[in-house]
Amino acid sequence: MDNTFRCTNCGTVGLEPGFVEDAGQHSRGYARWIQGVLELGMFGGAKRMGRPTWRIDAFRCPTCAHLELFAGHRA
Repeated sequence: MDNTFRCTNCGTVGLEPGFVEDAGQHSRGYARWIQGVLELGMFGGAKRMGRPTWRIDAFRCPTCAHLELFAGHRA
């Protein structure tokens, strides 16, 4: 992905690339999008076994600070 995206909030071109950090227990350091409706397991955690996952890439608008999130890379 490149930084020629246009902000959907204010229209600025040239969003700043970044990521959303996941600092929870057993995290990989970055947030992931998991396909399907959220289902909770018996201990309250999300059921994710066997579901496709994608890394979340984030882009920030330098003008209005709006975040655009994309799930473009398999995790």
